Amino acid sequence: MKTYRLLWELMKYKPLLYIGNCILWISINLTLLIPGLLTREFFKLLEGEGSWGMGIPGMLALVLGVSLSRIVLIYGGAILDIMHRFIIGSLLRYNMLKEIYRKPGGDTLKCSDNEMLSYFRDDTEQIEDSVSWCLDVLGSTAFTAVALYILFQINSKITFFVFTPLICIVIIASKASKHVQKYRKASRESTQKVTGTIGELFNSVQSIKVAGAEENCLEHLEELNNERRKFMLKDNLFNQLLNSIFNNTVTLGTGFMLLIIAQMLSAKSFSLGDFSLFIYCLGFVSDNTTFWGEFMAHFQQTDVSINRMKKVLDNEKGEKLVASRKLYVNQKITPYESTEEEISEFLETLNFKGVSYKYLDSGRGISDIDFEIKKGEFVVVTGRIGSGKSTLLKLMTGLLKADMGEIRWNNKAVNDPKTFFVPPHSAYTPQVPGLFSDSVENNILLGCGKDKNRVAGAVKAAVLECDLDQMDKGLDTMIGTRGVKLSGGQMQRTAAARMFVRDAEIYLIDDMSSALDVKTENEIWQRFLDNKKRTCVAVSHRKATLKKADKIIVLKDGKVDSIGSLDQLLNDSKEMQDLWI
Repeated sequence: MKTYRLLWELMKYKPLLYIGNCILWISINLTLLIPGLLTREFFKLLEGEGSWGMGIPGMLALVLGVSLSRIVLIYGGAILDIMHRFIIGSLLRYNMLKEIYRKPGGDTLKCSDNEMLSYFRDDTEQIEDSVSWCLDVLGSTAFTAVALYILFQINSKITFFVFTPLICIVIIASKASKHVQKYRKASRESTQKVTGTIGELFNSVQSIKVAGAEENCLEHLEELNNERRKFMLKDNLFNQLLNSIFNNTVTLGTGFMLLIIAQMLSAKSFSLGDFSLFIYCLGFVSDNTTFWGEFMAHFQQTDVSINRMKKVLDNEKGEKLVASRKLYVNQKITPYESTEEEISEFLETLNFKGVSYKYLDSGRGISDIDFEIKKGEFVVVTGRIGSGKSTLLKLMTGLLKADMGEIRWNNKAVNDPKTFFVPPHSAYTPQVPGLFSDSVENNILLGCGKDKNRVAGAVKAAVLECDLDQMDKGLDTMIGTRGVKLSGGQMQRTAAARMFVRDAEIYLIDDMSSALDVKTENEIWQRFLDNKKRTCVAVSHRKATLKKADKIIVLKDGKVDSIGSLDQLLNDSKEMQDLWI
């Protein structure tokens, strides 16, 4: 979709609100004509040619009435415009966030999480402005159309020259469009880099301190800020240059017309009343002409923002960006209530049949994976770095969509793994825990209904109870952004407790040992395996974990090298023998 079409879709989102807003701003602009008409009538009245049949007191009363009406209209228009801008911005941000969350978990965004702030803040505000400015364009167009009609009635030849500045501005704006887009794009991208870097620095404070890299990081941030300043300066200077050209073009055109009018006044072919009305209307028409030039430049900048948002969503047409959704603007949001889904079918067997996946950027991945997991088995996936262990688990959770093959639950194909492999069918702990700036308990529950017994069981299963006893507020302890107040092991076990609090048919764990000491890891597995009914697939290279496995899947270069018990593999698998050393 073109930019104007997308803006039109946003205007249609709340049609009654937009139409009401439009009527108010057109009325606000049109009422500007009344003082000009009153001025002409005033001068005609002084010349004894008044045609409205009212005296000076009547005209003053009318001026006061019009002024009060404009105050009411402007107040109403401001309220509606603020509401409409808020709704449009909320819709854009909602749609962006929804589409981002719809992406498979293994897909990467076009930028970092922190850089996304530029899209949600700057680009969204740019589009909000464009939708709002369209109201001003409609209002100024209505005013100009009526004003030009009146001016034509006064003198058609002079009015013809009013169009000359407008034609010049349209030509200038068209010629400058490429530069407008170029400078705005560079400005937005440089701002995005600065925002992203600041976010990364905040999230890596400890690492920066340990490495003693504070000065280097600040120098890098200063370089990015200097680059941003340079591009923003170019963007603003070019906008100011265009505005100056637009204003001066209109001013020169107005001056030329005034010279002609002066000659007509000296020849007494122009009445004082018509002259006052002509000058009054001409001023507003000139301002509107300048505004149209500014809007054309602003429209080109909006095109940059929309294209950036399309790109980050991988949505070339942009229909997902402006899709109509129900937004809770005035209604009270109903508190979230967790509902336990009924399991469709209890696990007996889970099969991978010829499953393959390749990362587009690197060409790496896994290919032709075949294996079977039975209920109650503890299966460990192991292999060298880059062998495809994490990729395999992401395919099992639906975070990645297989290029070929299928996953079968009790010999029935799972058509949509990303919606199927969620509690109560499965629970998952990633290699890097995803924690929020909230309490320990809320990070464990993450939307589940609060149940003290279940939480206590999950905490015990994750060997987290001793750590909670040492925290001032126990489960109510706030852990900071991404769990920054916790140690690496505490973060990993909090994520594990989140998994254990959800009853699932199969548990999927990606290298939980990465931040745990051997003793703590052994304790977790011992508590977990005490329940013989639990089925688990874990990525690990720890010998103690491998010894506990019922079955080990050895990966090599993205393929299954061998499957079996530890004793079998140590006898028969060269790859397992090398890994064991």
